[in-house]
Amino acid sequence: MRARDNPFRTDRVLSVRYQLAEGTFDGLLDRFEAMGRRAAIVGPKGHGKTTLLEDLTPRLRDRGFTVRELRLDEDQPRFDRAFLGEFLRSLGGRDVILLDGAEQLGWFAWFRFERATRAAGGLLVTTHRAGRLPTLIETTTTPELLDGLVGEILGRGAPDVRSITRGLFEKHRGNLREALRELYDHYAAVEA
Repeated sequence: MRARDNPFRTDRVLSVRYQLAEGTFDGLLDRFEAMGRRAAIVGPKGHGKTTLLEDLTPRLRDRGFTVRELRLDEDQPRFDRAFLGEFLRSLGGRDVILLDGAEQLGWFAWFRFERATRAAGGLLVTTHRAGRLPTLIETTTTPELLDGLVGEILGRGAPDVRSITRGLFEKHRGNLREALRELYDHYAAVEA
């Protein structure tokens, strides 16, 4: 199968958005507000933290905040010093910083970063474990969620792959990103 015909190609998978298990996005942002706009989205890899952070971005803008996005990962585990200095100096009271990958910062670097960002109107981070900031939400996944995402990607009338999704969910320990990548590989191996 050609990559552009694969139903699990990147653009299709990225079009699927975060689904709250309970409550609403407005309720989640109200809770963020009540927490002093300093909180963490906590969960293992592939459990939707980044997607949720992305989905909160336009909602924060709708509330009148300027969203300032930062990202750290295994390929870029720290900030360029000059960039970070300029970034921190530019912060104002209506800025909300969204940091994806806070677990990349060691404790000393985290302490300095957290303290330096207090001039901003808010700080929302993603991290694999609780402890950096109070937990706003802990992302979780279920086999049923994976089934729903697969159904959303394949659409009506598509072959039913639910018979393998439970096994993929267990194999990847709830990491939906990896399960969907394996489905991509599965479909890529199918002859057109």
